[in-house]
Amino acid sequence: MLVTGGAGFIGSHFVELLIEGTNHPFQKVVVVDSLTYSGLRSNLACFEKQSNVQFVEADISNKELMLQIVKNYKINSIVNFAAESHVDRSIQSSMPFVSSNVAGTTNLLEIFKDNCDGRFIQISTDEVYGSIRRGSWSENEPLQPNSPYSASKAGADLMALAFQRTYGLNLCITRCSNNYGARQFPEKVIPLFITNLIEGKKLPLYGDGLNVRDWIHVRDHCQGILKVLMSGEDGEIYNIGGNKEISNLELSRKILKHFGKGEESIEFVADRAGHDFRYSVDDSKIRQKLAFENKIEFEVGLAETIEWYVANSEWWHPLK
Repeated sequence: MLVTGGAGFIGSHFVELLIEGTNHPFQKVVVVDSLTYSGLRSNLACFEKQSNVQFVEADISNKELMLQIVKNYKINSIVNFAAESHVDRSIQSSMPFVSSNVAGTTNLLEIFKDNCDGRFIQISTDEVYGSIRRGSWSENEPLQPNSPYSASKAGADLMALAFQRTYGLNLCITRCSNNYGARQFPEKVIPLFITNLIEGKKLPLYGDGLNVRDWIHVRDHCQGILKVLMSGEDGEIYNIGGNKEISNLELSRKILKHFGKGEESIEFVADRAGHDFRYSVDDSKIRQKLAFENKIEFEVGLAETIEWYVANSEWWHPLK
């Protein structure tokens, strides 16, 4: 099993799930990460020394090196988390997103096609559907990405589907809502708000704060990915949602309440360019066909996440 982007936030939690669980056949996990700013070797520290985990520093854009890794470790399945993922950074400079998310994914698909006989899972995002005022996007909706980041992920998804249809690959795509939990890079909204409050700073809130996001705990998301890996149907897309939609303003209030602070700690800032108002996915497919269900209530997971950042300033402080 090859996990690309495995030193990142979601990828490292998935590796942790694999090595702790027994409900899968993978005896060896090879983790590849290029260790850019958000891919951290420390995310693997608690389990990297185990005999069934091997870390290799590599960029998925380097096709020759990735091919060597796949052959050397006799990889049969790939779960691709490797991606540039921060919307604001994509607005400032889009080419790194095209290089990693589109070209890098295509490299992996080419290698998988010619060398692997297992399954390829492409990890995607609900942002590829674009904004939706009412209702929820199903897996069959047309893609309408609105940021360079989401456009690059949509491009990767389309390439993955094209490879599946052209070559008959054993491949699935998952599209998740917003993740949260321990070890998330502090530029993301929940850890940014938490760490700002720890540092005595205000919470920067885009626009009027009424933009809505659906939140899923990273461990629940990883359980959903594992279900797709083990039981998903070839060529299928599976939305993985948290069924916890709240506005960014409401989110800030929940975090402020944990710290005993009021709305005077909110600083409204100019809205992000092309800021999608609301994301929402219909995840009835994975729930009905693969028996997926969320285990972690948002309020419980948020409190756990706050406690982690309070206790682990040595992890996040150098990253801000």
